[in-house]
Amino acid sequence: MKIIVINSGSSSIKYQLFDMNGPTVLAKGLVDKIGINGSFIKHESNGKKNKFEGEVYDHQAGIEYMLGILIDKEYGCIKSFDEIAAVGHRIVHGGEKFNSSVLINDEVIAMIEECIQLAPLHNPPNLTGIYAMNSLLPNVPQVGVFDTAFHQTMPNHTYMYALPYSLYKKHAIRRYGFHGTSHRYVSQRAREILGEERSRRIITCHLGNGSSVAAIVDGKSVDTSMGMTPVDGLVMGTRCGDIDPGIIPYLMQCEDIGRVTVNSLLNKHSGLLGVSGVSSDMRELEEAAVKGGNERAALALKMFRYRVRKYIGAYAASMGGVDVVVFTGGIGENQHTTRYEMAKDFEFLGLHFDNEKNANAKGEEKIISKDDSRVITMVIPTNEELVIAQDTAEIIKR
Repeated sequence: MKIIVINSGSSSIKYQLFDMNGPTVLAKGLVDKIGINGSFIKHESNGKKNKFEGEVYDHQAGIEYMLGILIDKEYGCIKSFDEIAAVGHRIVHGGEKFNSSVLINDEVIAMIEECIQLAPLHNPPNLTGIYAMNSLLPNVPQVGVFDTAFHQTMPNHTYMYALPYSLYKKHAIRRYGFHGTSHRYVSQRAREILGEERSRRIITCHLGNGSSVAAIVDGKSVDTSMGMTPVDGLVMGTRCGDIDPGIIPYLMQCEDIGRVTVNSLLNKHSGLLGVSGVSSDMRELEEAAVKGGNERAALALKMFRYRVRKYIGAYAASMGGVDVVVFTGGIGENQHTTRYEMAKDFEFLGLHFDNEKNANAKGEEKIISKDDSRVITMVIPTNEELVIAQDTAEIIKR
């Protein structure tokens, strides 16, 4: 069984073609700068990497080009579209409507469209991928896998905001959480590696340009740092994370800006980039702070690491302890100095960090706590695409 996984963004499409007998990745790639000058497709298959340049006017054209490459005799890996059993789509926001992955039909599409107001930057491009596949491969089943679904197990005292209850009923204002497929994958892997008895209470730290922490008990999410939108929680690459809500009207008044501008400020010009003035990239910040002596870069790093530590401590308290702490995502998997700064000095929780193990862990599954540590600390590379492919395969078999 062969399944295509699509992650459709505002100007890009990431894709992977899986053979579920394994499973193995047959091909993967990126269609980038859609509708922008300089469009290109990066494609990898059969151990070869290729780049194709040319105008890609919209998402349907991008997916059409991608499909053409997949069946190309020289660059592809399938002979015809008949080999494609299904398409799995990453969808950012499912609101309260979806607590699991679903087979996409007209009713489901309408419900995803209703969630656009909750994720105006993410759901529309996710939908364009669905529309394009409906047009190009109308007989191939499609499945929606939602970032928010894994967190639908949170209890109401966790996900509710202390606003008038009528606003929750009227506008669905509540905490939803994101990165659900990643938190789900790495927590499941931890339970498979360690056994369920040793991993009842897990804190998963998905750290990248977008970052979030989740508290997981017996495989179910009970809390997470992101809220109604992905701007809440940790300091991120360009997002501010937790701030005093009173700052927003104050900023609008002082700077004489409207809601569109303030939204852009909080989402695209804050976080590590806003504080440092250097970059949103952790590697460039470490270079600037350590070798360049840039004080603002150092401050941004300290703020990022402190916020993660703060959430680890809070979730350990809320769960009555912690058994496992998992680091994943681009930063969590690769930045050993940042992992050390976030996980040190937690001996009072029973976490004894091993910096030698940590320094040798990069992009691989590895325990980085000491052998006698009661709390096990791990690096587990995430694989959201595999989760989407597995859910898609399971649903179309029903």
